[in-house]
Order: sequence, then C-alpha cells, then structure tokens
Amino acid sequence: MRLLGYTRVSTAAQDAQLQVDALVKIGVQQRDIFSDVTSGTKVAASRPAMSRLLEHAVDGDTLVVWRIDRLGRSLIDVLNTVKSLQQAGINVRSVSDGIDPSTKTGRMMLGMLATLAEYERELIVERVNAGIAVAQAAGTKFGRPTSDPRIIAEKLEIVRAARKAGKTAADAAQLVGWSRATLYRYELAAGVSE
Repeated sequence: MRLLGYTRVSTAAQDAQLQVDALVKIGVQQRDIFSDVTSGTKVAASRPAMSRLLEHAVDGDTLVVWRIDRLGRSLIDVLNTVKSLQQAGINVRSVSDGIDPSTKTGRMMLGMLATLAEYERELIVERVNAGIAVAQAAGTKFGRPTSDPRIIAEKLEIVRAARKAGKTAADAAQLVGWSRATLYRYELAAGVSE
C-alpha cells in the first residue's frame, strides 16, 4: 500500500507548503505528492495533478490530503470524489479532519458528511425555488418566449414562396432564420402539408 499525497491551492500567490509538510510528516514521500494550483470550481478528476495522480494510483493505494475540502468545492463534490476514488480501490485519508474510511470513526465521519451534503443539496434546491418564485412574482417569464402568430404566418408565406421557386426545405427555412425542423414544426402546427 502506497501513500499518495494531494495538495491544492487556488492561486499561485498561495503556498501549499503547510499541506506538503503535513503529508510528509505522516509518511507520504515527497515524490508521491501531486499538487494543483487551481480553484475548487473544477471537479477533482479534471484538475491536472489529480488526473496524473489517478493515472499513477493502483488498487490499494491511499490518497492522503491535508483537509478533505482540498478534494472539492462543496460537500457534494467532495463526496462524489471520495466515492469515485473508493470505487477505483483507492482509499482516502484526511490528516486534519481525521477522516479515514478504513476505520469505524472515519466511516462515521464520512456518513455525517454525506448527511450534510444531502442537507446542502436540499438547501440549494430550496433557494433556487425561492428565487424562481420571487422572479415570477416580479413578472419574470421563464422558458421559451412566445412567438407572435402574425410573424410566424409571414415567415411561413416567405418559406412557401421559396419552396415553390425550387428551394429545399432547409434553404427556405434558413431564409427566415429557422432550422428545417422548426419549419416542419410550424407547418405541422399550421396544418400545412407539403
């Protein structure tokens, strides 16, 4: 079993040395520490150093981080990352948080994080729905804008004339800024058959 370290800082102005020192102190070899300088907005697997680490890691290895939040931007992202690592046979251990899923306490901590992540997910949905309700009450309309039937009828006339002049459906639709599928949809709605 190898210990592989992972550090992440958001900007080049920040220093990952505190993280590196903590990983080395518990036995991670300096050569086995992978470091990203990127914001937490990217999912873990898309970060360059994490990608290299995942290519390097094998079943039974342990990924060690200074704090569990180095793996993601939110609890949901962290848990998804931990889950995908575990599915690949890679253990996860967090030095500062005391999270080690190979122990009873670590599994309990991960379970509590999962519960908190679910709570976070529900809060996000609640906030989004509240925001939508406020916007709708203020008159904001969601979805596709409604089309003016007169404009559609005018465009259908232009398309019909172009089709009679020998244009293909796609070329005729393009004249009025539609795709061929949009043309067919409007023709169907208008009861036009060609």
